[in-house]
Amino acid sequence: MLIGLCGAISSGKHAVAEYLIQKEGFRLLKLKNGGPPRISGEPDGARQLQALESAENESSSSSQLVFEDSKSLLDFVTKRWQELWVTTDIWDITVLDRFLQRPFFLLVSVDAPMSLRWKRLTDRCHKRLLKPPSLEEFVLWNERHLYEKGVGRAYFTDRAQVRLFNSSSSLEELHAALKSLGLANEQRLRPNWDQYFMELASLAAQRSNCMKRRVGCVIVRDRRVISTGYNGTPRHLENCNEGGCPRCNRGEGGGMGLSTCLCLHAEENALLEAGRERIREGAILYCDTCPCLTCTVKIAQVGISEVVYSQGYNMDKDSAAILKAAGVKLRQFSPPRNGLIYLECSENTK
Repeated sequence: MLIGLCGAISSGKHAVAEYLIQKEGFRLLKLKNGGPPRISGEPDGARQLQALESAENESSSSSQLVFEDSKSLLDFVTKRWQELWVTTDIWDITVLDRFLQRPFFLLVSVDAPMSLRWKRLTDRCHKRLLKPPSLEEFVLWNERHLYEKGVGRAYFTDRAQVRLFNSSSSLEELHAALKSLGLANEQRLRPNWDQYFMELASLAAQRSNCMKRRVGCVIVRDRRVISTGYNGTPRHLENCNEGGCPRCNRGEGGGMGLSTCLCLHAEENALLEAGRERIREGAILYCDTCPCLTCTVKIAQVGISEVVYSQGYNMDKDSAAILKAAGVKLRQFSPPRNGLIYLECSENTK
């Protein structure tokens, strides 16, 4: 695995890298002359601080490896992809494109509140007897750092699979939050079968036209998709989001007026598409929402062996009881968190 860290000024990306090196067994990979590109309007004190810290890092880190260019770095990791590597030297969008093509690469961005980042930078300048930038200077520099055409951090953070919001007040708090997060979880790189099929179900849900709730479903046997389904009005009827189902368009509460609902549920559509002959023993139904009672009895009838869902519904216990009585296994799937994640220390890690 190779984790690439990018982010805003004084957001804590180097602190995250140090955690991975010290606590998770990663090794640091650096590019020769791989510092950040010069951004117009950079305050003198901040520029001096970056140069000083870069020199300190080069002289103090015995675990880092230095490469002439990004190609040699990537070639090196490709031959050792099962080991743990981290780099903060990703400054070129074309280089990032090459990295993202590799199945062992994870791009992680780090951000923090602007006021906190300015305070961190100010404290670091004071410790080294350098003049810190004023808040106004920092704000202007930060905007250029994010949005400078071709090299701004926004180009990179928008493509990150994991986006960390680091409002931690201490390294101990940051380390505790990172430990509970598990950045090195390999499911972030290549989804396991549960995650893969659940993502297909979520994709199917995007086709839903039901005004009440988007739901998607996938039926699988021997790790092959038999059928997919999403909820909405039947074939040849006007779509629900075009007024085809009066009940859904009236916005009635959950469980009310069900007898007048014209929408087929995602599970029903998938079961109808597959047919009982194709389902047979060993078929697994993936649904992004736990099935309702109506769908549950149909799932039990056609011989589905297992139901996997991600989001709860208001009748989960009743559905679970029916599936249990019918000998159908039911379980909830929780993948590792991606997207925007607040680095907060939970109570059980303090």
